[in-house]
This record gives sequence, C-alpha cells and structure tokens, in this order.
Amino acid sequence: MSWRIGVDIGGTFTDVALVNEADGRIGIAKVPTTPGDFGQGVVRALTIALDEHGVAADQVTLLSHATTVVTNAVLEGKGARTVLVSTRGFRDILELRRSARADLYDMFQDPPSVLVPRHCRLEVDERIDAAGEVVTPLNEAGIDAIIEFVRQNDIEAVAVSLLYSFLNDDHERIVGARLRAALPDLPVFLSSEVLPEIREFERTSTTAVCAYVGPILESYLRRLEDAVAAMGLPRLYVMGSSGGVFDVAEGLKMPAMAIESGPAAGVIAAALIGRQLSKPNIISFDMGGTTAKASLIKDGQVETTAEYEVGGTGSVSRWMHGTGHPIRVPVIDLAEVSAGGGSIAWIDPGGALRVGPQSAGAEPGPVCYDAGGTLPTVTDCNLVLGYLDPQTKLAGRLAIRADKAQAAIGEYLAGPLDLSIDEAAAGVLAVVDNAMAEALRIVSVERGHDPREFSLVAFGGAGPMHAAALAGELGIAEIIVPPIPGGFSALGLVASDLKRDYVKTYYTLIDSADHHAMEAIYAAMEQSARAMLRAAEIPEAKWSLERAADLRYARQAYELTVPARAGAVTNDMLDELAERFHRKHHQTYGHDNPHEAVQIVNLRLTAIGRLEGIALRQAADGGVAARTGKRPVWFRGEGRVDCAVYARAGLAAGDTLAGPAVIEAVDATIVVPPAWRATVNADGHLIMESKA
Repeated sequence: MSWRIGVDIGGTFTDVALVNEADGRIGIAKVPTTPGDFGQGVVRALTIALDEHGVAADQVTLLSHATTVVTNAVLEGKGARTVLVSTRGFRDILELRRSARADLYDMFQDPPSVLVPRHCRLEVDERIDAAGEVVTPLNEAGIDAIIEFVRQNDIEAVAVSLLYSFLNDDHERIVGARLRAALPDLPVFLSSEVLPEIREFERTSTTAVCAYVGPILESYLRRLEDAVAAMGLPRLYVMGSSGGVFDVAEGLKMPAMAIESGPAAGVIAAALIGRQLSKPNIISFDMGGTTAKASLIKDGQVETTAEYEVGGTGSVSRWMHGTGHPIRVPVIDLAEVSAGGGSIAWIDPGGALRVGPQSAGAEPGPVCYDAGGTLPTVTDCNLVLGYLDPQTKLAGRLAIRADKAQAAIGEYLAGPLDLSIDEAAAGVLAVVDNAMAEALRIVSVERGHDPREFSLVAFGGAGPMHAAALAGELGIAEIIVPPIPGGFSALGLVASDLKRDYVKTYYTLIDSADHHAMEAIYAAMEQSARAMLRAAEIPEAKWSLERAADLRYARQAYELTVPARAGAVTNDMLDELAERFHRKHHQTYGHDNPHEAVQIVNLRLTAIGRLEGIALRQAADGGVAARTGKRPVWFRGEGRVDCAVYARAGLAAGDTLAGPAVIEAVDATIVVPPAWRATVNADGHLIMESKA
C-alpha cells in the first residue's frame, strides 16, 4: 500500500494530508503552527499523521511541502546580510525603483525598505550596451575589493546584476566565478542565471530577493531534510509559486520560486477536483486563518502571472504595485485579502466597523482559543452565531470558549456600537464577506469572465462557512466542498507535477523574428530542463516541455504570455502565435488590434515531470451517525433558527440535505443556508446548489 503526503504551513494550523494511491482514500492531521520554528510543527504534524492513520514511513512514495519561510523572511526583514554587485553608476537601482504608486494621490507614500543597504551595494567597472556589445571591459582588479569587503563584514550572500547581462553574460560570469572560488561557503546569485530577462529593476530585485532569502531557505530545508530522512520518509519536494513542485537542490538555485507556495497548492488541488468532476470552469476560494485567496481556472487551465511583488501591501481588491519587492517568476494569478478566521474586528475613529488586516494568527489566536487572545476575530463571531459548536474541539484537539468570545465581542464591538452581540457578530461577517466577494470579482469579472458560468470550490478552515454568502453575492449557483477542506492545500501538494520555468529575452518584431535564433534559445532552455528532470529522477516518458512567449503591441510597455506550438519555428507558427496574442489581448482588456505590429519580448519554457494522476475520495464512516442534533444558528434575514447539525463522516453518497443545516468535520464546518441544499456525490464531495 502506497501513500502520498503533503504538508502545508498555514497562519494558524500546519496541515498534513495523506492520500492512498490505490483507492484515493484521504487522511488529515492538523497541529498548531509553530512560528518560532516552523520545522518543529512540520515534524510533529507528520508524526501524528503517520501514527493516527497507521501509515509506515516506507509506505510513503511522495513527500511534498509548502513553506512560508521565503515570504516571512521578506515580510519580517529577517533575511541574510547581502551584498549587491552592480555596474559602476547603477548601485541605487533597488532604491530608485519605478514610479508606480499604490495610491497616485498619496505624496507621502513610502516604498518598502531596501533589502540591501547602500553600504553593501558595491560596483565594478564594466559596461555592456543595449546590443550586447562591450563598451567598457571588466576591471577584474575591482573584484578583489568586493571579496575583501564580504570577508570583513560578515556577509551571508551575494547578488550580482550587471547592466545588459541578459544579452551578454560574459562579465557577470567572470565576477561570479571569482566570487565562488574565493568564497566557497557563500551562495552567489547571478541575474543571468536567475532571470536572463529585460527590465533592469525587476531583474535586480528578483536576484536580490534570491540572495536575501537563500541562506534562510537553505538552513530550513536542510534541517527539515535531515528530520524527515531520520523518520524514514522519502526525498523532500517543495511547492513552487507556479503550481508545481521541485526538489530542494533546484529550489536553492532559485529561492524566489517558493513564494506563495501554499496558496498555489490550493489552486492546483481545485483544478484536480475540476478534472475529477468534469467541471473545467472553477473559481477556487481558500479562507484560512489569516488571509482569503481566490483564483480562476478556465477550461482546466490555471492562470499564472509574472507581475508579483513579495511583501507588497494587499488592499481589499488586489495587490498594489509599488509597495513590495518585484520578483519576475511565474506565480499563480491570485487575488488575496487580509480576511481569515484570525482577522481582528475593530472600530475605526469614525465609528465604522473594520476587519483586518491585523490578525491574531497562530499565537495567541482568536479569543475563543483561550491562548491569550483578547481582541474579537472572525472565528469568534462564527462561534457566537452558532456556526461553530462550542462543545467540539477544533481540529479534534483544541477546546474553545464561547463565553470569552462573547465577552470580547461585547466589550470591543457591541457595546461601543450600541448593538446586540448577534448584531455585532453579524456585522463583522458582512464586512469580511464583502471584502472576499471583491476578491472573487477581481479574478472573474475583471479578467473578462462571468462568475455565473463557474463553480466555486470552497476550502480552507473557514471557506465552507462563508462560501454560500459569497456565491449568492456573485450569482454562482454551485459550490463544491471537497474532502478535508481544512487541509485542502496540502492535498494539492500530492497532486502537483514537478515543474520548473525558464525564460530568456528575445526582443524583436514578430514579423522580423530570426527562426534559427529563436530555435537556438528554446533548445538551450530545453537542454537545461532535461538536465533538471534527469537530476530529479523523473522517467523520460513523463517529461513535458511546453513553449510560450511574452508578446505585446509595439507601442506597449507590458506583455501577455501566450503558448507557442512545439517543433520548428516557422512562419505559420509565428502567425499562430500572433493570433493567440490578439485573442488574449481582447479577453484581458476588451479590445485588440490585428493590424498593429506584434513584438516578441521573452521566450519561455515550462518543464514538467508528470506524476501519476490520483482521484480523491472520502467514504462515509459506518460507525458515525449522520445527524448529531440541532442548535440555534443565526442567518441573515432569518435571525436565530433551529438548525439541524450533521457529521460529514456519517453522510453517504446520495444523501441530500435541505438548508438550513450545519455539517461538521474535524477540519472544517460547512454552513448550508436556508436557500441552499447539499448533496454528497459518489466520491464524497459535497455539492451545494442554490434553491433559488
């Protein structure tokens, strides 16, 4: 018997999902996240999961992990002491940034702190021009001064980003070779290896982020590798931001790939559910302890974007450009808001009710966890309104205190607003639901899609409680609640293929493209991809190399990525590429211009090592009663209603429940409002449909 295991670190809980490869049976274990040492929580969660589900270490064939280490290092400013080496005169590129502002009219908006302080931004004499020609030869004597500075200042990592190295990397490679020879214990990241792509600021920022977080990520992953090896588990894979896993060695070459790895896993799991249920159009909705995230899957395809800023400020609708550190790596296209179970409700100076962005997190957590939290959160409001059972232990282990939640809501919200406890708690949910509905609109309506044509896959510990309210807001008629929604992102880890993305700038009008030059660039990337897949021990029969290109109209400044046909580069292939670009431009922006010249900016390659597909199934437990009782639950427009309560483990295929109802599981609670009904399908997925 073989099992796959995925481990996802969330803001409140660390989740372990186990899937039996033969029959799709699922198991889950949840333990509180340990912010002081994330690895400690991972090992504890793995130990509990193996023990509770009777799985031996030698039965595990795949172990994948989603980590927040990279993101946290940037957010908390706790990365490595880094040196940035640049061309003479360009040391301040990270500080100059671009002119993008989150708020056009805020003249006092501060950019994020620079990852590399100015005294650690060093220069070398050299210059390559926009044609890739050497203007000023590299002065190698200047490298000695850099080496001495690194040694004297306890530097932990070096980033090198020279002007136009994406066209000609000769100088950058000489600098890198000298640094690596003299400083063998320090990681050295070259922009020509990390991101050989046009746009100096983004290329430098991505390289600096890799250097800044690289030592922290390596320390964490090496310790975790040793711990899981001591448990007898197989090699460790890490989830990437673009929706695939990679091995530790590959991740340490490009640490920025681990940004947003947890949210990416959830979207991949939602896509898996869509394939399993023959529903190619899906909106994934993940509401956890600190944030809520939405993504759209159209015709079974997950959308990615390279426009991402780590450490950026999230508004109620989107990530704001100019507030974080750009990384030009493919990231699954997500809209994210600070709205989770741990989000704190408060009253602003004008007397308006607000929720977030502050969160109680894992420590101390919501007031009802009785672990030191004092400020009311979304979870406290869900408990007071009856959605959560005060007698049930969260995750099967954590006792909760409804009396403390009620007191906190009364003191900080209901009293100051002159409302009842129920009215204040309901107001909090209305505010947070409105913010999350906006995130769903961003990935659907603002991308040119009608949300009514999609099914909503709701997961995360709190997602199934809020899903019906959001679906009603957007006119979505069907909600899918998968097995173990509270650990669903961890399931995405066991369903992800091995994946690595490559890019190289090739700047020309499409009508003037040199077929041989394009083919040579694709061939070089494919050579690197094959070496990576071979090192990861993926059988060649399971390799897939997918070409793409970044295109734009000649007078535009930003690009859209469109897939390119495999095989030789021909005029027909380029015509097809241009046609695909016109269609995507129209879908994205509402217009296109087939008569405008199309420009190629970058060529891309995605290397995929396919894993065997799995189906996720959850059967009823014959020893568990389906209906467990009833309790008064508050519903908008209804007030308190006596509501039937069911145990999800006791529901069998074909069971249909008319709302209002509450369905409880160890990892999540599902709320079925009066206007909805829920049916269990053959694989144990819960399908909720609007009765309207």
